[in-house]
Amino acid sequence: MIMKVLREYEFWFITGSQHLYGEEVLKQVEANSKIMVEGLAKDGRLPGKLVFKQLVTRPNEIKSAMEAANFDPNCAGVITWCHTFSPSKMWISGLNLLNKPWLHLHTQFNRNIPTEAIDMDFMNLNQAAHGDREHGFIATRLRKPRKVVVGYWENEGVRHKIGDWMRSAIGVSVSRNLNIVRFGDNMRQVAVTEGDKVEAEIKLGWSINTHAVGDLVEVMKTISEEAIDTKLEDYRSKYDFATDRVGQIRYQAHMQLAMEHILAKENAGAYTNTFEDLHGLEQLPGLASQDLMATGYGYGGEGDWKVSALTHIMKAMAQGLGKGTSFMEDYTYDLTEGNELILGSHMLEICPSIAETKPQVKVQPLGIGGKTDPARLTFDGKSGNAIVASLVDMGGRLRIVVNDIECVQPYQMPKLPVAATMWKPKPCLEVSAEAWILAGGAHHSVLSFDLNAQHLRDWAEMMEIEFVHIHEGTTINELKRDLFFADVAWRLR
Repeated sequence: MIMKVLREYEFWFITGSQHLYGEEVLKQVEANSKIMVEGLAKDGRLPGKLVFKQLVTRPNEIKSAMEAANFDPNCAGVITWCHTFSPSKMWISGLNLLNKPWLHLHTQFNRNIPTEAIDMDFMNLNQAAHGDREHGFIATRLRKPRKVVVGYWENEGVRHKIGDWMRSAIGVSVSRNLNIVRFGDNMRQVAVTEGDKVEAEIKLGWSINTHAVGDLVEVMKTISEEAIDTKLEDYRSKYDFATDRVGQIRYQAHMQLAMEHILAKENAGAYTNTFEDLHGLEQLPGLASQDLMATGYGYGGEGDWKVSALTHIMKAMAQGLGKGTSFMEDYTYDLTEGNELILGSHMLEICPSIAETKPQVKVQPLGIGGKTDPARLTFDGKSGNAIVASLVDMGGRLRIVVNDIECVQPYQMPKLPVAATMWKPKPCLEVSAEAWILAGGAHHSVLSFDLNAQHLRDWAEMMEIEFVHIHEGTTINELKRDLFFADVAWRLR
């Protein structure tokens, strides 16, 4: 299994209070907290496992709780709430230590003010409006990244925001434990697929290492014919064979099994290859890479390890949503005035999770790489709202660029021998493309129907990297201004 089940990730609910109001109040605070957590935990919008961890009333308790969260591998994040007044100096040491994602839930146990019954006892017990603002100040004073969610805890919108944040926090956990295998190096002379691998490991947790293509060839020699037969039948069960060149498909199965072996040995969730480094292989992995992506692996063409990692992370965040997430590339435009579109595709490797209909396996010439005709999946992509996201190395910092898009039914293109999708970028192609280019977005990206820009904004804030969003309201002048001030601010960090 390359991805943990979402319910294996725990989120610790920690309630803040103090001893000023007596032990009976503290008992009620804990009881109310447990009722809230039990109610939230049953909600299907929360993908992770919400656990009431403890009521904290003293600095040493807060510090111990945060240390425990840091070192528990199952803990993906912490949710705090101050039911009563919790003096914020108590939180300094613990929050300074916390290195897991943090959500500050600003809510209260009761929905309404009991106008006829409200008294001082009620006021002392139910003062989150007081306690959470004190709690919020110290986080701002410490310049501590966190997500703030405001509203009544039983409201659908509040639960939706918590659930979305959980997915982003799971992306952080996946990122910090991600190994990436590079089969060969980058495509020669390409700028955007390069980057500082040491900085990526420092900032994002990615361990990125190269394995010779010859190593893959050697592993292929150990794969049994029986295993290849089984994989071939797996292909038949999922895809329609639109070719009688089964030997070419069988070779893809052979490569996939060998890649899976190496990826499992390296505990890797993502990988890259390039058509310029295929020494000893008969084909460029096409169907093999597509099927691996369908199981959750991240992939990057031409050695692009950044998009490979981002593909895996976004797939992990999107588990259970089921609409599809794929490695993508901007290929060509339709510039019909008033209906400008982008055709997204790649030489071979688009994930079948975004297919509208059952994919077909075809064998066609590639015209690049100098090897035999590779088997690949062909299909038309889905329609609907989606995003494309690109992670780029700006030199000294990382930036993620996200564009809201609307995918449409692709044109009928009978001679196109690869999977394809088409979309209208927001606000329009003219503004979107100029904004993307000004922001330094790559030609490789990750397309997702499951995630939205807020998921990646939260993830970027947790990882402390720059976020740029191109959306319906984007204007070029405002974007230029934002990029200028962001450049100044990030250089000062």
